[in-house]
Amino acid sequence: MLTLYYAKGTAALPVHIALEEAGAGYDLHLLEFANKDHLQPGYLAINPKGRVPALVTPDGVLTETPALLAYIGQVFGAAKLIPDTPFGFAQAQEFNLYLAATVHVAHAHKHRGARWSDDAASQEAMRAKVTQNMTECAALIEARYLQGPWVMGEQYTVCDPYLFLVARWLKGDGVDDSAFPKILAHRARMEARPAVQAVLKHHD
Repeated sequence: MLTLYYAKGTAALPVHIALEEAGAGYDLHLLEFANKDHLQPGYLAINPKGRVPALVTPDGVLTETPALLAYIGQVFGAAKLIPDTPFGFAQAQEFNLYLAATVHVAHAHKHRGARWSDDAASQEAMRAKVTQNMTECAALIEARYLQGPWVMGEQYTVCDPYLFLVARWLKGDGVDDSAFPKILAHRARMEARPAVQAVLKHHD
């Protein structure tokens, strides 16, 4: 049995969707950031980073969204959530790592500037760049990465729930998402999936 530790509005959402799409057996454990659940000793023993998601597996604990998505895709191979060639899998990793290392960081500058600077003016400067940075990220995804109905073309993969999360951020980050019709169409396709509908009940 797997246990997913998650909080609403976080990068745990794509992991939860992937678990549901894979038909995995799993338990959910909601952490309330307002109560600082993620900083309590019990959770820090699971994930010393004090962040979500964390996935407890029979072999140990995994953290970081791209790693969890790759794990789910490999363990539940019958669901075909990852490409079956080394190059295809590397392409999926490229996309997911771009979201984690660049897009998510750009988004986090809006509310998490204290991670990078203690100076109030510097934090405000980071917030002021969010719309521009996220617009540029969306433009790259629209032009380079989203070439079919799904990120990897015709195959639905673990990349798609991750892009869905980012698409949900854009408007709140000040991005004119109407400029990105492929991303909007992808979000609509995701919202129509039964697994996504089931998962969103726990996150919205």
